[in-house]
Amino acid sequence: MASDTGATQYTYLDSPIGRLLLGGRAGALSLIYFLSGRGRLTPDPAWQEDPRPFAEARRQLEAYFAGRLEVFDLPLALDGTPFQVKVWRAVAEIPYGQTRAYGEVARRIRRPNAVRAVGAANGQNPLPIVIPCHRVIGSNGSLTGYGGGLPIKRALLALESRQRSLVP
Repeated sequence: MASDTGATQYTYLDSPIGRLLLGGRAGALSLIYFLSGRGRLTPDPAWQEDPRPFAEARRQLEAYFAGRLEVFDLPLALDGTPFQVKVWRAVAEIPYGQTRAYGEVARRIRRPNAVRAVGAANGQNPLPIVIPCHRVIGSNGSLTGYGGGLPIKRALLALESRQRSLVP
C-alpha cells in the first residue's frame, strides 16, 4: 500500500454487512469504517482514492465473508494510545468463532480493574473485523455496543458460528 506522497489512500468494499471504507498508507491498512451505523466517516479531501493498494485486504475480507478465512494476515498501522493498542492486540488474539467478555480482555492485558477502559478502547478500534471487536461481549453474555450497530455484530458472530459448525 505504498504511496509516493505518503497520503492516505482509500477504497470501498461492498460486503454482506454493507459498504466498507478501507484506508491506509505506507503499506499498511489503518482503518475500516462502516458506511452505516454510528461513527460514519467520509474520506478527507486530501485522501487519494485508489483500490490497487488494497487488493490483498479486499481478497482477505472477501474470503472471510465467504467463510474461507479465519485469521487475517495483513500489515496494519494501529494509531492509538499505548493502552488502546494493547487492548486491540489482545482482541486480535480472540479465536475465530469465540467470544470474550470485557473483563477477560482486561485480565489478559494485566489490568483487571480497567474493564470500562477496555470497553472504551474496544469502541475506538479503527480496524473492526480484522481486529475482531465484535467478539467482545458483556460479562453476562449480552451483546453490547458496536460501531456498525448490533445487527452487524450479530451477523458477524452468526457468520463465524455457522462456519465453525460446518467444520468436521
